[in-house]
Amino acid sequence: MSSTATNPCRLGAGTGYWGDMVDPALELLEHGELDAMGFDLLAELSVAALQRARLRNPEKGHIPDTAGIFAQCLPPARRNGVTIVTNAGGANPQAAARAIAGVACEQGDAELRLGVIEGDDLTERLDAIRRSGWRFTNMDTGEEDVDSIADQIVAAHAYLGCDGVIEALGGGADVVVGGRLADSALYSGPLMHHYGWTPQSCTDAQRGAALTVGHLLECGGASSGGMTSQWRESEEPWRIGYPLAEVADDGSAVITKLPGSGGIVNEWTIKEQMLYEVHDPRDYRLPDGVVDLSGVTVTELEKNRMLVAGMSAGPPPELLKVQIGYEDGFIGEGRVLLPWPDAFEKAEWCERFVRRRLEYLNVNVREIQLDHVGRNTLAGPSAPGATGDRDINEIELRVAVRTDTRAEAELARRTIVHLATAGPVGTAVNLPPPVRKVIALWPTLVPRDQVDVRVAVLRADEVVSHARA
Repeated sequence: MSSTATNPCRLGAGTGYWGDMVDPALELLEHGELDAMGFDLLAELSVAALQRARLRNPEKGHIPDTAGIFAQCLPPARRNGVTIVTNAGGANPQAAARAIAGVACEQGDAELRLGVIEGDDLTERLDAIRRSGWRFTNMDTGEEDVDSIADQIVAAHAYLGCDGVIEALGGGADVVVGGRLADSALYSGPLMHHYGWTPQSCTDAQRGAALTVGHLLECGGASSGGMTSQWRESEEPWRIGYPLAEVADDGSAVITKLPGSGGIVNEWTIKEQMLYEVHDPRDYRLPDGVVDLSGVTVTELEKNRMLVAGMSAGPPPELLKVQIGYEDGFIGEGRVLLPWPDAFEKAEWCERFVRRRLEYLNVNVREIQLDHVGRNTLAGPSAPGATGDRDINEIELRVAVRTDTRAEAELARRTIVHLATAGPVGTAVNLPPPVRKVIALWPTLVPRDQVDVRVAVLRADEVVSHARA
């Protein structure tokens, strides 16, 4: 990919989350005539969970599916000259690089160049940063610092922008892997490298194009018929085509998908994804800039081809978002299926049984969630008929109990199971999952100068050799 190109940059969406479909990405890699593809594999709490895995085994901590994904994607990407950028590194980018390098060498591609980005992990640096005078204020609650959870912290990772991606691509990387790279950076990095831009030196229109397009592509098929109000219009969604962007050097972009693929790209799929997870469209803060979506226009050129223009973003902010994950109790949960007749009354009876049984056992319940799956799980008391409709065929009662100790959560879990014999006639109980720790989120900010981004570019055989040494 040239860093001085003027031809449109073609970016393809890969996975939007850990476990997403891979076959639409393979189709794009083979037929999309792409310059680059992004594989977004992290949710907000993924890195904390992966950090726990790394503490148990230093070779873990990256997305476990990494090798499997790249075993499929490297051949078509290499055949067609497509750069891949991913945050599959999670809490252990080096281990992810070793997994990818191992796949490349097995496929006879020892010369594959891997760019590895590190520096987002602040777990071991929190105390030093605090001693410098910085306070990690909770953005949700306003708590001024992490004193109350200091001994429960599992991981702290800053969201990185695309500077490291640009540096790795400038060093000749064919695949770039990082940890908590911001979702949009997987696309803004290749786009900026393509045109020779940087987040600091480009125009507001160029920066806006890079970040808005990145946001439109980061969720896999969300812009092309998934997770949308357009589900009725989406054609053959079981073989959905992931979106691709054709981005011009003037900052305009066409969002489309491969001809003949399933799904749909229209005005509403684009607008819905554009506003997804955005609290203020005039002030959408990313590591690479502050995006203003209020002036964006979306115009249909032809079926499944939408022109997006008017994008803008101010310079990168001085503060970066940090997700601190900390252990916060345990969850015991289970599900009970209650049949007609009197399903509603049976569900209420079971709720009362669970609450009173936990009181009888002296379980200190921090929080309890009781849902009628199919009636009010998503909408709660505002669901139609949530309080008055008692003529219902069956109800699945979901119970989740949060406690301070594993032993108490285990008691709660067993209480739910006891409904199999202690509950109303016809009660069926699913085998409940094991008790699990709760990893809670402490969203906060850190000065950019406290985050030391490091980039290395090595051949696959060098990565494998270093691992064996």
